[in-house]
Amino acid sequence: MPPAIPPRQPLADVFTGAVIQIAGHQALISAGLTPQNPIVSGTLIIRYGVRFLGKPHLSIVPGLVAIDYGEMLVGEEAWEFIHHRSNLYPRAEVFGYRNDGRDEMLTIKLLDLVQPVEVLVYTSETATTPSAKPTALIAASTDSIPPRLLQYLPHFTTLADWQDRL
Repeated sequence: MPPAIPPRQPLADVFTGAVIQIAGHQALISAGLTPQNPIVSGTLIIRYGVRFLGKPHLSIVPGLVAIDYGEMLVGEEAWEFIHHRSNLYPRAEVFGYRNDGRDEMLTIKLLDLVQPVEVLVYTSETATTPSAKPTALIAASTDSIPPRLLQYLPHFTTLADWQDRL
């Protein structure tokens, strides 16, 4: 009997703060700072997209990975597999939602693991379309920031520091 297919479970971190946009660029701001006119604010769900090979404007938030021999991975296990062992299984399939909210399934070999991971902000755990796509993190302190978020977004301590780099 084949193994049961687990429900999709995309890798996610919880972040309390807001997203602002200045000059066409979006930044995630920690709760200690008070932005004017945020795109979204409050308790946010941060997910991570892996970019498509040859189409870097598209990414997929992996929810389930099906490996050639029937093993199914979700969450942290799926993320680790994609980034550390997927070269051994280029036909493994990734199921998830694209960065435009569309349901997607593709093989690992169609992902570009050299491109930077895309950080996507959602307003709820059940949302499939991101509300924002920040390219920077502004936080005076990184003590309460999920480590993965610090890994994938450049960090600035003040809004002025980030604006100087735009």
